[in-house]
This record gives sequence, C-alpha cells and structure tokens, in this order.
Amino acid sequence: MGKVFRKPEALADTSTHYCPGCTHGVAHRLIAEVIDELGIRGRMVGIAPVGCAVLMYNYFTFDFQEAAHGRAPAMATGIKRVRPDLIVFTYQGDGDLASIGLSEIVHAANRGEKFTTFFINNAVYGMTGGQMAPTTMPDQRTTTSPFGRKTDFTGMPVKLAEMLSALTTPGYITRQTLIAPKYINRSKKAIKKAFQYQLENRCFSLVELISTCPTNWGMTPIDSLKWAEEKMLPYFELGDCKVPE
Repeated sequence: MGKVFRKPEALADTSTHYCPGCTHGVAHRLIAEVIDELGIRGRMVGIAPVGCAVLMYNYFTFDFQEAAHGRAPAMATGIKRVRPDLIVFTYQGDGDLASIGLSEIVHAANRGEKFTTFFINNAVYGMTGGQMAPTTMPDQRTTTSPFGRKTDFTGMPVKLAEMLSALTTPGYITRQTLIAPKYINRSKKAIKKAFQYQLENRCFSLVELISTCPTNWGMTPIDSLKWAEEKMLPYFELGDCKVPE
C-alpha cells in the first residue's frame, strides 16, 4: 500500500508539550497544512503568545518571534510594515488576546493591518492556572470563579469576532471550531482564506477557533468536546462575521 499520510513540511519533528486532549495541536497541524499547500513557508513569520502556546516556535520550521503578553499584534504590525513581502500571523489565546491584549487587536484591526490572527478560545486561562478569562461561560467554574462565573458581577463572555466585525475598516473575521472532524474541515478552509487575503494584501483577518482545555476544565478529553459543543457553540455561533467586499 502507498503512504496516505505524511507530516507537513511546515511542522517540526518534535514531541508536543500540550496536555492530552488539547486542541492546540490540531490548530498547529491545520496552519502547517495550509502553509504547505500555498507554498509560502519561506515567507512565513509567526508570533508566539504568552500562554500555553508560548513554545509553539518549537513545532514549526519557519521563523518565529516571541511577544510580550498581549502584544503580538504590535509586533506583527512592525514586521509586516517593514517587510510587507512576508506573511505574518499571530497565534493567541483568550487571555492573551481578549484580556491584556484587547486594545492591541482592536486597533490593529481598525487600522487594517495586513496580517492574520488565529484566536484560540477555550474559555479559560490555561498556562497560568485555569483562571476565569474574558470568554469564560456563565456559571463555568474556574480557579478564580469556584462557584461559577456570575454575569451580574463580571458581565457576559466577550464575543471578540462580533466586536471586531463591527469596525468599519474592511476585514475577514470568522469563528470556527476544532471539536469534531466536520468542524475541523471548515476551520482549515477559513485558515486558508485568511492567508489568501493576506497574500492579496487585501485586509486584516482573524480566525477564532473554539477549542477545549480538558485539564483546566477538570474533564476528560471526550467530555470536554461534548461540553464545548453543548455550552460554547450556542453562545459563540460559528460562521463568518465579516467578509471583505
């Protein structure tokens, strides 16, 4: 039989540090596949966040930079403006992007910076201990909300994709998920579309990916997939929020 599977060239041959059931690895794989298919590995620069993906530069075979917490959009802006021939992306979690870095991403999108952002939304701070994040669901228990998130005190979860899509500046904003094969296929198409918009120098793009965190959710990987589909997807609706004309 012939080989039907192979590792993308954009992925390094190394073991992962992510927890069992974590969907960061799925996102990495999809990004690498798209980069190979588009033939742009030699032009790529990724910006790693502060969070569980802080070491993601170990998993790819192209250039990476490390940004301070929440500041990846600022670093991406500088790189892309100095070297517009490069294909630049940031990869950020909900704490990094929707909390400490919220102003960074809002203004980068409003300026129409021509880079791509991948937003991993697992509704909790992962690396730093499972604290409540801006996207934590109502009544969801975390280490800083042990009795569940009370929305009358902390507000509702932030819908970042909808927030950015309200900006007048053109952009490609979409929300997908990594919790089942049918969704993963759609996520890959969204990732490719985001990179294509950058290749065409058309607009800022953000792909939000609803993800899981079995460790900090206190669930098995299987239960976390079910919880994400039942609790997160009704609130964080999937689909394109904004597409440039």
